[in-house]
Amino acid sequence: MPKPARRDGWDHTIVIDGIQPPGKSANVPVCLDGARACPPEDCGGPFGYAENFLAAISDPRHPEHKEMLGWIGGAFDPEPFDLKGINRALARVGKRSKR
Repeated sequence: MPKPARRDGWDHTIVIDGIQPPGKSANVPVCLDGARACPPEDCGGPFGYAENFLAAISDPRHPEHKEMLGWIGGAFDPEPFDLKGINRALARVGKRSKR
């Protein structure tokens, strides 16, 4: 039997503001708001992200600064939230679920 995939331990809070009755338009979820960019894969979960990754990329004197920037491809901004990108992804999921 295969071992379950290792999880990094992320918790997400999703608040549903309302549910609309079915209508003529596509019924797909829509994200109204969010905060911060998605952390990169395999960064060590919440602790590794905050205590290791963000600390290293934000401090040029950190011993892992160059290594972490190289790993992420040169730059990473943890602040922007891509609302349009999230809603495009939700729309794709909605289209697939209707097939």
